[in-house]
Amino acid sequence: AEWEYACRAGTATATAFGNTLTSRQANFNGEEPYETGEKGPNLRRTTPVGSYPPNAWGLYDMHGNVTEWCWDWFADYDPAKAKDPRGPSELQKQRVFRGGSWFSHGSDVRSAARFGDAPFFRLDMLPGGLRLARNGN
Repeated sequence: AEWEYACRAGTATATAFGNTLTSRQANFNGEEPYETGEKGPNLRRTTPVGSYPPNAWGLYDMHGNVTEWCWDWFADYDPAKAKDPRGPSELQKQRVFRGGSWFSHGSDVRSAARFGDAPFFRLDMLPGGLRLARNGN
């Protein structure tokens, strides 16, 4: 939930940039934009951080470029806890990864998109990274 909150940057839309997304706004497969976004370039590689505009909170590459591993274990959210949901606290087989990569389709780089796989999962087309965060204390 924290990753999605940071990605949304105060918005209630599908992406930090609205309800469409093109590869001129983020590094993903531009041949498969999100919703009614225009088709655009598909670079087929990562790009340096800052190559695309940041979200409203100044965070770069929340959509596309490299997938980001999250702390949560992957499982369906508990529907009773729709606000600030957390993954399961007990050990699962998969960790959450979010944000999509340069290889992803537009629907897979939405703010709410989340996937899971084994923590040791690697695939050249889905490069993984992590984003360090601290709570301010």
